[in-house]
Amino acid sequence: MTKELCLDGQWKLVYFPQGEWQVHHPDELNSLDLPCINAQVPGNVELDLVRSGLLPEPFLGTNINELRPYELYEWWYSLTFTAPPTMAGKRTKLVFQGVDCCATYWLNGEELGSSDNMFIEVSLETTDSLLHDGENTLFVRLRSPIIEAGQRSTDAICYAQIPNGEQLFVRKAAHSFGWDIMPRAVSAGIWRSVSLVACEEHALTDLYFYTLSVDKSLSRAEIGLYYRVATDPAYFYHGLEIRVSGRSGASHFQLSRPVLFNVGSLTVSIENPLLWWPNGYGEAPLYEVTTELIHQGRVLASRTERIGIRHVQLIRTETTTVESGGEFLFKINHTPIMCKGSNWVPMDAFHSRDASRYEKALQLFSETGCNIVRCWGGNVYEDHAFFDFCDRHGLMVWQDFAMACAVYPQTPEFSESMRLEASAVVRKLRNHASLVLWCGDNECDEAYGWYGLPDPNVNSITRNLLPQVIQLHDPHRAYLPSSPYLSPEVIRSGNMNLAPERHLWGPRDYYKSSYYKTSNDHFISEIGYHGCPNLASIQKFIESDHLWPFNSKDEQWVAHATAISGYEGHNATRIQLMANQIKELFGAIPESLEDFILASQISQAEAKKFFIETARLKKWRKTGIIWWNMIDGWPQFSDAVVDYYYSKKLAFHYIQRSQVPVCIMIDEPASWHVRVAAGNDSRESAAGTYRIWDGDTNETLMEGSFTVEANGTTELGKIPISHAKQQLFLIQWNLNGRTYGNHYLLGFPALSLEAYKGWLPQIAAITNQFQADEIGR
Repeated sequence: MTKELCLDGQWKLVYFPQGEWQVHHPDELNSLDLPCINAQVPGNVELDLVRSGLLPEPFLGTNINELRPYELYEWWYSLTFTAPPTMAGKRTKLVFQGVDCCATYWLNGEELGSSDNMFIEVSLETTDSLLHDGENTLFVRLRSPIIEAGQRSTDAICYAQIPNGEQLFVRKAAHSFGWDIMPRAVSAGIWRSVSLVACEEHALTDLYFYTLSVDKSLSRAEIGLYYRVATDPAYFYHGLEIRVSGRSGASHFQLSRPVLFNVGSLTVSIENPLLWWPNGYGEAPLYEVTTELIHQGRVLASRTERIGIRHVQLIRTETTTVESGGEFLFKINHTPIMCKGSNWVPMDAFHSRDASRYEKALQLFSETGCNIVRCWGGNVYEDHAFFDFCDRHGLMVWQDFAMACAVYPQTPEFSESMRLEASAVVRKLRNHASLVLWCGDNECDEAYGWYGLPDPNVNSITRNLLPQVIQLHDPHRAYLPSSPYLSPEVIRSGNMNLAPERHLWGPRDYYKSSYYKTSNDHFISEIGYHGCPNLASIQKFIESDHLWPFNSKDEQWVAHATAISGYEGHNATRIQLMANQIKELFGAIPESLEDFILASQISQAEAKKFFIETARLKKWRKTGIIWWNMIDGWPQFSDAVVDYYYSKKLAFHYIQRSQVPVCIMIDEPASWHVRVAAGNDSRESAAGTYRIWDGDTNETLMEGSFTVEANGTTELGKIPISHAKQQLFLIQWNLNGRTYGNHYLLGFPALSLEAYKGWLPQIAAITNQFQADEIGR
């Protein structure tokens, strides 16, 4: 029998300004002369309008602004389909994996239900009589989220950034209302797959795998399974059992237990398990686990999952000081992990295109030696394919709940909406080995201070509701109330810098300023620096007559800054910021676009490299850095090191070198010397040979053999310097038959851009990871 019918593909789409016509049922559309176009599912309505020739390419120039009128439209999707004969008379359900966002559903003229949250799956049961043997007609009406937001109840405590206050009142990705990294694109659409699913008579409806323990010798582990079954209750006392079988390579286990009720749990002990490790600390093996519901030898239902066995701890304190210390440390399988990674932002302004970008974007994390990815709270929750990649490649995932940079409502209606959302998301994703942390939101604790409110600890959503949801559905995983989390102790102190985990944005001035060099935090979960995209990429989204000369108020540059309020908008200054960072390092803004791009990319690359190496050189006082960010979700001028078109900036290559497990680095000058150290972020000791030389004279400054213990840092020596010099130090080391390279830039600004151009081929040649003459093109 057919168990599932995919309904993806071409649908019909009718649209009009909401309220212009009072349409309450699909049949009423027939009497109206309304525009109708073809629509793709999964899809977004704007992309359908572009394909139909009714909108220009939205990512070119200022075309994104042409989407604004459609924020107030309603959209009617329709599909005619034939259900398989084997589904006739069976219980079925229509499953919408993602609908954006305020929707009503009809099947064959009968209303099935409604939804108002783009983040969670919608499952609508049909009746035996409703699903026809022949043709069936499905309608989905999407209402304007802007109009909907204006009708929602609120309270006086609510605040958001001026351009995007609507994000508070509808459960829709916050960035879509306009952000500093994304345009305002208040889209609508059926953005994930749709299917008609036959309901099984017998089913394993809920499986939750978790690691209970890993002993310190790493030779034994215990995993747990919580399950829920659907079957004939009469089977419970007559030979019903659950059997769990798992295998990874040569390691395997099997356990059977009787089923006496529709919910239960069991524990499996595994000798010599193959443990899951973050990238750089070991392999990331997964067990293929088959769970079967068996009655008197007959398999009634079966499910297969891929799980990782690992013990995760987040050890943190409420505050930190230089004197008394503190902590924010991930341990995997009892091993401290030096976290190095990037923030994950929306893959596209139109989320129906997200899934097609997962593999290529996540591969960038593997290429740069990342071991952690932070899923930022202004985004959507990514689908299983994202987490599957992270599971396979040892990428730990820090997952924010979908709230960002605002003080959200505390009303009963909003709380209930968040409870349903969090419950659905946690239950969906909790079996993934890569998921190591649930975090309440992004910067909402800080937002209380921005808006003059005294204490974020009154936020019942992140202090009460979300931890309760996690305790109910995923009690074996850590939770952090906010990022950064401002505990009662931090609030009482009046010094936000006492938070152990912070976002280091500050003035965004010279990347070696005291702001960056003296921060007291243990874990940096956001830090960034602007870098101009390559010329070939800019030419795809800025029209030729707007390319040059540089003008920080050019409407197209500003539109891609991103600023939704024009030249005076909050983010319009980002273009001038990029120019100021160039001027800070090189003393002037270059006279050609090619040199502007190159100077900006050098500025960004040196900054990101400095941030990462500073964290590594201060290990274990510093325990992690998640820089902002890997790749853009639309064409723009930003902190990303790879642009929307997958074109890599210089920073990508520098980061690739700075994040290798064993890296030789040079610290900042002290007492007329620079310290040379080897950092090892792995579980194996390392030994090799190295050489450091002057980039101008080729004079050897230090060379020899080195040994560095597992997960440690070893000082190799010191090199005398003069603060009056601007000097390039080139570093090369050999380890296990492979050559690695790095460099260090000595000297105060302003540097000579022409001199750096001369150095760049030497920096590139150390390991031949990139071609110097391709940078900026």
